[in-house]
Amino acid sequence: MVQKTYSLEVELPEGVTANVHGNSLIVKGPKGEIKRDIENPRFAMKADAKIVSLALKSGLKQSQRDKMHINSYQSHIKNLINGVIHGYTAKLKVCSGHFPMTVTIDTNGKFAVKNFLGEKVPRTVNVKHGAKVDVQGDIITVTGLDKEIVGQTAADLEQLTRITNRDRRIFQDGIYITKKPGEE
Repeated sequence: MVQKTYSLEVELPEGVTANVHGNSLIVKGPKGEIKRDIENPRFAMKADAKIVSLALKSGLKQSQRDKMHINSYQSHIKNLINGVIHGYTAKLKVCSGHFPMTVTIDTNGKFAVKNFLGEKVPRTVNVKHGAKVDVQGDIITVTGLDKEIVGQTAADLEQLTRITNRDRRIFQDGIYITKKPGEE
């Protein structure tokens, strides 16, 4: 019985280069550069001019978990490539029905929500490095190259205005995600 070797090859499009340094994959493209650590001791990674390859190290017995990991790494590499070519965008909407809420972003990357449900102290969160937040009226746009950073920043902004111990049918104030990164 011949065992199948778990490996993957992701082809790099025109204008995208990849380098491997230890466990880190660095992908460069027209919009910028992203670094991703793939720290699995069972896999070996290498990058050529047009292909990024990841394979199970020789001498190791294969398992279903290895197949699961290699498919996840393939998705991560494709997301990195898409990020340096197109970038990712998430959109959020500010909804304030009871109290006029003010949303600001300062130059240090601190996002603040003032007068949320009449609170005197503003709610603040630091924007993650690698994400850019833009406020235009009641629409908030989060952009960046890394899908995970853009998505986590949008989730942090949504969780900033989380309401507890109130009827959600009546108190619908808050910031809500309307478009996730990667959606068209």
